[in-house]
Amino acid sequence: MPVEKTLILIKPDGLKRKLTGLAMDRLEQGGFELVGAKVLSVSEELAKKHYDALKDKPFFANLIKYIRGEFHDIKNSKIVALVYKGENAIAGIRKIVGATNPEDAEPGTIRGSFGRISTKGQFENVVHASGNAEDAEREVKLWFKPDEMVE
Repeated sequence: MPVEKTLILIKPDGLKRKLTGLAMDRLEQGGFELVGAKVLSVSEELAKKHYDALKDKPFFANLIKYIRGEFHDIKNSKIVALVYKGENAIAGIRKIVGATNPEDAEPGTIRGSFGRISTKGQFENVVHASGNAEDAEREVKLWFKPDEMVE
């Protein structure tokens, strides 16, 4: 089984709702090793780079507003960026996180337990998790410098 690194972002709504510890506890219970963590504000440039593959989608503008906390009018918005490492970490973390749409997420997953859909139709899914090996490699490099991880 391959040892992989994957990115998890606890989004502004997760911090606002005080879900950081609960989300991290579920990730830790999965048996993966935390190798990077930081709290930061997300610039528009970073948000656009992160969601570059979705730039042609009609919901792109809302994604940018959401990850920057603008969708919820969160002043001084921030996120928690995490890197976990382990055997099959990408698929394992995705299983813990649950489906992107909170209504489709299994009960007991992070999104199934804490996600919701706003009255404006915005998915408030609390966390982001890399979807595949290519995304994970790109996203980890985008959010973390090598010396910001401890392995």
